[in-house]
Amino acid sequence: MNYKLLLSIILVGSLYSAQNQFELKDASQHYDVKINVETCENNECSGKANVELFDKKSSKKLQTLTSDNLNFYLNEDQKPTANIIQLYNEQSPVIFDDFNFDGTEDIAIRNGNESGYGGPSYDVYVFNITKKQFVPSEELTQLAHENLGMFNTDSARKRLITYSKSGCCWHLTTEYTVLPQRGLFKVYELEEDATGGETVKVTKKEFIDDKWTTNIKEYPIDVYYKE
Repeated sequence: MNYKLLLSIILVGSLYSAQNQFELKDASQHYDVKINVETCENNECSGKANVELFDKKSSKKLQTLTSDNLNFYLNEDQKPTANIIQLYNEQSPVIFDDFNFDGTEDIAIRNGNESGYGGPSYDVYVFNITKKQFVPSEELTQLAHENLGMFNTDSARKRLITYSKSGCCWHLTTEYTVLPQRGLFKVYELEEDATGGETVKVTKKEFIDDKWTTNIKEYPIDVYYKE
């Protein structure tokens, strides 16, 4: 092969790789992040990706996590965002939070669009203190695949909150707590059913004092959605 042609291929390949590599310094309290993603075009990136985690203090690489389809958009600075969870809107490719409320940072990495209505889905990893690494959480990953995108974390109440819907007029909000050694436990459910067209049937279920309580009310649509 012609030497100049070979050199051109190498340089183009290196440039392509550099264009699809991003560094995030402010995503986490403890880790710097490097993202290497397969394809970026017109401010949208997607495809197979590696997410490398580095210790902020030592700069030592601690772990590499992967995604089959790390789909995300670039912001005005031509970088991916982090830790943004907006229902029906932007959800970042990388999210750090304490998902199991054990006092350590965990991480969720976007992997495709397999949640409700083709929304973003995530693989969720929790930090294992013994192994000093992030390990996959099947329960939390399932939660981030079966609802409308990534779940929200309410740190003050130690709740994980999911949203789901069917069409325009039926919505469900569900809250979970995390029990040590037992995993997720559902403690709250709010169903808003406006499929009748004129009223909204609101069913609220709460787990209080080791039992479920149910409260059902109906409201005129225009009154309920003005509140």
